[in-house]
Amino acid sequence: MASKKGFVDTWIEKFTSRKLLVWSTASALAAFGHLASSDWVVISAIYIGGQSAVDIVERLKKVS
Repeated sequence: MASKKGFVDTWIEKFTSRKLLVWSTASALAAFGHLASSDWVVISAIYIGGQSAVDIVERLKKVS
């Protein structure tokens, strides 16, 4: 019998990525004063840049 994934696991797998989870965590830590604003900016820049690169590669694969 195949094991079934839980609802939360399925939702997280479909709608979020690890990068988004890291960015959300960093945003929450920054909001509560546990992360310096300069560190949050670096994490945000990496998230945005990384996500842009993934989107570009996906578009290039669809064209080919």
